[in-house]
Amino acid sequence: MMFLLVCGLLLLVLGALLLYLWRAEAKIGVPWVPDSKSILFSQEPLPPPIPENSITSYALPLRTQGRNIIDQKGRRFKLHSVNWYGGSDELFVVGGLDVRHRNDIAATIRRMGFNSVRLPYADELVVANPVIPESLVAANPDLAGRRALDVFEAVTAALTDAGLAVIINNHITHATWCCGADPCDAAWYNGHLGPLCRIRQTEADWIRHWEEVMVRFVDNPFVIGADLRNEVRGFWGTMPWSKWAAAAEKAGNRLLRIRSDWLIIVGGTESNNDLSGVAERPVVLDVPHRVVYTAHVYAWSGWGSSEGRFSHREYASFVRTMRRNWAYLVEGDVAPVWVGEFGASNRPSVGGANYWQNLLRYLKAIDADFGYWAINPRKPKDDEKETYSLVEDNWSTPILDYRMKDMTEIMRA
Repeated sequence: MMFLLVCGLLLLVLGALLLYLWRAEAKIGVPWVPDSKSILFSQEPLPPPIPENSITSYALPLRTQGRNIIDQKGRRFKLHSVNWYGGSDELFVVGGLDVRHRNDIAATIRRMGFNSVRLPYADELVVANPVIPESLVAANPDLAGRRALDVFEAVTAALTDAGLAVIINNHITHATWCCGADPCDAAWYNGHLGPLCRIRQTEADWIRHWEEVMVRFVDNPFVIGADLRNEVRGFWGTMPWSKWAAAAEKAGNRLLRIRSDWLIIVGGTESNNDLSGVAERPVVLDVPHRVVYTAHVYAWSGWGSSEGRFSHREYASFVRTMRRNWAYLVEGDVAPVWVGEFGASNRPSVGGANYWQNLLRYLKAIDADFGYWAINPRKPKDDEKETYSLVEDNWSTPILDYRMKDMTEIMRA
């Protein structure tokens, strides 16, 4: 009898908890109504980019000083970045080359006020380096019959010719959308998993792939750095910071032998969320003033914690987590941190808008470097609509909504 009573009480408690969670989710899941300032911004022309923000106006090379990236005259270069993906996906080519010429896309990115682009690649792109089908570069006929690495290099040149800085990013091992539960992509190496992985690589392979990519950009001064690996996590978040930091040092030092003035960008563990380990175990390279850290912040980040996902959080709770995870490095003037990925839908829920408002408020408060995910209006494999996009399907018309309003305010501050 007592057993049945206990079971009944447990079921009641569980039911009440599930009801509470359902109601909380329903509350933040309703569509957000844009505020008057966002509506007004959407009705006005996009202001022109500030010429002084362009990498072309800086005395290169760049280096780090405390929390900032600076040029040779001590002037801060603040990363106002956007991601342009596709080189890390199944088709091995950045999006949009079938719609517009790469020079036009680069000009659009610059016209929107960004001064830098994060350009991802997959290790499989380096291993296979296939010929890109003509249909995927239809608006770039000079790239017909070229291999993936050649197209990647041509896109990079188009960006830098437009006055944009470029950061190359090793995004994933297999060429596919990042990031699922596949253990073969959870770290920079997977050789220990044997035949489980279609693309197998050791740490030495990963570094060699980096060298094959970056040697192409030795003479391009506007290729400013290497973002060593996207969202390191290990199996279910088990990757120790010390192990990743040691690998980052090894790869960073090898790249600096090719060109000693690149910025070496190191993400946190827990899918780029956690840089708390830097406090006791920083990344130290043979060339000083080269290390920039990077963090990713999304609405679903924070899941599994007692305070919940960021879409649920009050501002004070959100800020506490940012400071614990990475912002202590910025606020303490220890090292630069680039928020290299964040993003939101063009039609967010109340929870999505809450996350965005908290994040952008904090980025403004600490004057942070940022990189929005992403410019692309379509995902590569199945031509699925990208709700995070900043341009229409023509790859030319900016989407002037609350996201561009807030980022424009940062870029013009």
